[in-house]
This record gives sequence, structure tokens and C-alpha cells, in this order.
Amino acid sequence: MKEKLIKLLDNSYSPYSKFRVSAIVVTKDGKEFNGVNVENASYGSTICAERCALFNTISNGYKKEDIEQLYLMCDNEKLSMPCFSCRQVISELMPDNSKIFVMNHSGKCQEFTVKELCPYPFNGDDLK
Repeated sequence: MKEKLIKLLDNSYSPYSKFRVSAIVVTKDGKEFNGVNVENASYGSTICAERCALFNTISNGYKKEDIEQLYLMCDNEKLSMPCFSCRQVISELMPDNSKIFVMNHSGKCQEFTVKELCPYPFNGDDLK
């Protein structure tokens, strides 16, 4: 998966931050959905790689219960965690026991479940 994430970094559109991010969602049937960060001069219109990959998965007809894993890589040696906007989407669109793998170019990897990364989610129950 590391090599796929590295290659996918080239698709990032990040002319402002120069901070490229790639993500791959893997479904239970083994299908992969890619995502990269896509920036905009109006920063609020930017989308992160994690959300891009998850929205791509949902757009292709998959449901929350179909998602098994999310792989994430930033364009540096640091293991960069998903931002809180992405954590909100992760907690809503991935099952609590799904795995998230945060990787770097050297192959260092840290693994989390959704529940570990998002221990106190805001969800539909909070709206009632």
C-alpha cells in the first residue's frame, strides 16, 4: 500500500501549502478508492485526502458497513494525523472497528481503529 500512496501523492493539488496528502479506502470486498487533498485559493473550499477518498467510496455506492480500512500518507517523514473535520467524517462514514493506517515514505506506520481515533464522536444521536 505504501507504494500506491506515494504514487498517488503526485495527484494532489496543493499549490498553496505544498503539503501533499494521499488516502486509500479499502472496502470489505477489496475494492480501493483513492483520494488526495485538493486545495483552493479560498481555503474553506479545500478538501482533505481522507474525505475525498471516503466521499469517492460513498459516491460509488458503498455504505458505512462496507468500509474496512483507510490508509493515509503525507508528503514528509512525519506521521500526520487526520484533521478534526476528517475525523468527523471518518466517525460518521466508517464502522467503529475499521482500521486507519497512518504511514510515511519510509514505511513507518501507526494503526488505529475509528473508535481510538474518534473516542467521543458527534453523531446523529446528538441531534435528537
